[in-house]
Amino acid sequence: MAWTAADNLHITLKFLGAVDDTRLADIAAALAKAADRRAFDVEVRGLGAFPTPTRPRVIWAGTAEAPAFAALAAAVEGALGGLGFPAEERSFAPHVTLGRVREPRRDPALATALAAAERRPFGTLRVDRLSLMRSELSRHGARYTELDACRLLDA
Repeated sequence: MAWTAADNLHITLKFLGAVDDTRLADIAAALAKAADRRAFDVEVRGLGAFPTPTRPRVIWAGTAEAPAFAALAAAVEGALGGLGFPAEERSFAPHVTLGRVREPRRDPALATALAAAERRPFGTLRVDRLSLMRSELSRHGARYTELDACRLLDA
């Protein structure tokens, strides 16, 4: 198991893939418009795995349903759609990647532990900024660099 470093924990609203640097200013401006909304709190709750708890590749912590979070994701989707980024095919499912399984295999003990924590509360997260991030993958894991950030409005 490769655990995510604490300073790499985040929730992705939209993955853009490889983007030419000449587009970054337009993306940042679009995100600033999407960030024109109030900051909010969301409860981090429950553990799970992709693709399934019985054969995990990614271990994650989810969030409680939060209309403000869904609205922010929709605003980001709309703002970036206006720049030609294709819409997500899956519905928004906010989660924090906690770790990645190096060698996926059936692990009944892990599946049992995930099921036991399926609804466990872990605390509250303040969502008060929207960041444009660059991720660079290496054999040592991902390295994230913040390229731009917008503060959400004070609640």
